[in-house]
Amino acid sequence: MEKQSNTLKKFGTFGGVFTPTLLTIMGVIMYLRLGWVVGNAGLLGAWLIIIISFLITLCTALSMSAISTNIRIGAGGAYAIVSQALGLEVGGSLGIPRYISQGLAVTMYIFGFREGWLAIFPDHNAFFVDIIVFSLLISIAYISANLAIKTQFIIMGIIVLSLISIVIAAYGGSMTIPTSDALSWGSFQGSIENGFSGSNFWIVFAVFFPAATGIMAGANMSGELKDPKRSIPTGTLWAIGVSFIIYMLLAFWISRSATEAELVSNYYIMVEKAYIGPLILAGILGATFSSALASIVGSSRILFAMGEHKVLPFSDFLSGQSSNGQPRNAMLVTGILIFSTLLLRNLNAVAPLVTLFFLITYAMINIVVIIEQNLGLISYRPLFKIHRWVPWFGLVSSVFAMFIINPTVSLVSIMIVLMVYWYLSRQHLETPFEDVRSGLFFSFAEWAAKHTWYMKKNQQRAWKANLMVPVRDVNGLKGTFEFLRNIAKPKGSIKLLGIEAFSENSRLAEELEAISESFRKKEVFSSSSVIHTEEFAKGINYGSQALQGAFFRPNIVFLNLQDHDNYETELRPVMKESIRLEIGVLLYLSHPISLLGQRNIINVWVSDRKTKWDLGWDIGNLDLSILVAYKLKMNWGARIRLITVINDPNEADNAREFLSLLINLARLPETLTEVQIGDFNTVIRNAPVADLNIFGMDEDLKFEFVKEMSAKTKSTCLFVKDSGHESILA
Repeated sequence: MEKQSNTLKKFGTFGGVFTPTLLTIMGVIMYLRLGWVVGNAGLLGAWLIIIISFLITLCTALSMSAISTNIRIGAGGAYAIVSQALGLEVGGSLGIPRYISQGLAVTMYIFGFREGWLAIFPDHNAFFVDIIVFSLLISIAYISANLAIKTQFIIMGIIVLSLISIVIAAYGGSMTIPTSDALSWGSFQGSIENGFSGSNFWIVFAVFFPAATGIMAGANMSGELKDPKRSIPTGTLWAIGVSFIIYMLLAFWISRSATEAELVSNYYIMVEKAYIGPLILAGILGATFSSALASIVGSSRILFAMGEHKVLPFSDFLSGQSSNGQPRNAMLVTGILIFSTLLLRNLNAVAPLVTLFFLITYAMINIVVIIEQNLGLISYRPLFKIHRWVPWFGLVSSVFAMFIINPTVSLVSIMIVLMVYWYLSRQHLETPFEDVRSGLFFSFAEWAAKHTWYMKKNQQRAWKANLMVPVRDVNGLKGTFEFLRNIAKPKGSIKLLGIEAFSENSRLAEELEAISESFRKKEVFSSSSVIHTEEFAKGINYGSQALQGAFFRPNIVFLNLQDHDNYETELRPVMKESIRLEIGVLLYLSHPISLLGQRNIINVWVSDRKTKWDLGWDIGNLDLSILVAYKLKMNWGARIRLITVINDPNEADNAREFLSLLINLARLPETLTEVQIGDFNTVIRNAPVADLNIFGMDEDLKFEFVKEMSAKTKSTCLFVKDSGHESILA
């Protein structure tokens, strides 16, 4: 597998996303139905239909852009996005019908190509044309996605020439109808098929809307993009923008170049009105061929991704790859599916399913973003940010479009998705990545708790800072109040655990509850309790042990090192027991003079990884440090600086590359980095100035080291130990 990933051709934004998306949108409807749309709805009605259609797909594209910049998206496009957010059951319930519908779409594009071909060569055998086109498509796609992309460049050139032919016609005088006459609302006469018995706005919309779909063509190549986080948003949005302008201008041109009677009765009106008619025919053939090619390449990637995740039977076979990383087995199965549908010869009955499964996909992507936005999890920090109304508009408009196009088939489509979900939910699929389901479950009290409790994997994407703060000195707690609040805010919690010997006159419980109330008023949930014991360390450890049986248990112990604390007998035992119980540890040492300063810069010290600079999911004792730094950055308006000190100068480039990749995968833009060479104790004396320095720790952390770091950095220091259940990469 490693060899395959190294030899796999990676595509950029233009070839991998923009070109296939643009060619799929600028399909056969543009050439053969846009004139009919203008003839029925008039130019104003046609423009309104185009705007509504593209607005629906634009909102979904924005949602897809947001979510694709928040995850490590693998192969499978929309399937991968939904799976990583809501689990394989939901992703598969969408992916399986979508895969089948894309196979049907390839067949329909082949039929569309055949119709265009027979318009030029009416004596050719229809089935023979279908087989030749299918063989050519499957051969190009089977050889490699690289050849498919190169082929699409040629088709792009043909379509550009067809558009140039229209521009020349416009300048040559084809636009004889006055603008004042063209700018009108249509009379909706209907079509040849219904004997011009009439239509309405939404019928015409239903005919045109499939032209605006196809925005997933580039996202389907997600597993073979150099930088999917950049390419998917950029390529998709540019393709939508360019195609929208072309559609609007074409509608204006054809409204001024042909009469209403010509537009509603002649589907080939663009061929007649263009300067070079055969170029339009070539554009029709190119559009159908490119759409078929994009669909066959994209559908095989969806099948391959489902095979990788063991969603389907024979998954090991489906996830097989060639020596150059191509999903050849998935391509063969896809070819068999397409050939089988070719034998049906007529897909009119199931054709609406194709568009409706696209719309269900759009709706599901918008639902994912709505869930992520409303859960407020720290793992949702997309580099491409969108307003909260965008996914809601995308969801509502997608469902609206479904039922406008065909209410009956829409219900059938939804039932198919639900049936597949019911089947997959009984297969006990093991998700190979983290998803946000635990965040949903946390929102649903006992029902949610039961579901999350029985999940096999730790839900790192649902991580929140839930602190347990041992207290015997309320004044010390008041000094760290804002610091604790800034770690926990907005969705974390703080459990104040008072430790003291029993006394009937004690007011510690009341004082802690008052502070908890202050936290709650400042938007951080807090609760308090008191353990009566003579021994500080045992009281904390007893509390940690008891809370292990609770569902909403603390995941961080916060220790405020003060002058009256005995480090060896009171704090070290707590740190060791917390590590044993897999609870994160924060040891806080406030500088007596500088305190937290201006709260502008946070230094996070990354230990020397020697020669092991590869970045996987396990990045060592660093996740909690960066997560805490990120929370403080957001609440302080500060900047993070990652610093590593290495002994070997030859490792400097590897260290810089590691820090750069860590920043990219952790979605931490504007983070500073420094690689220092030399002895750590020497470097620390001249450390870059910061208001807070964060260091990693182990259970043998020496008191002398703690005091030394604060003295040398002249700042407040935080020493951090991961629990093993958090991930900055999630």
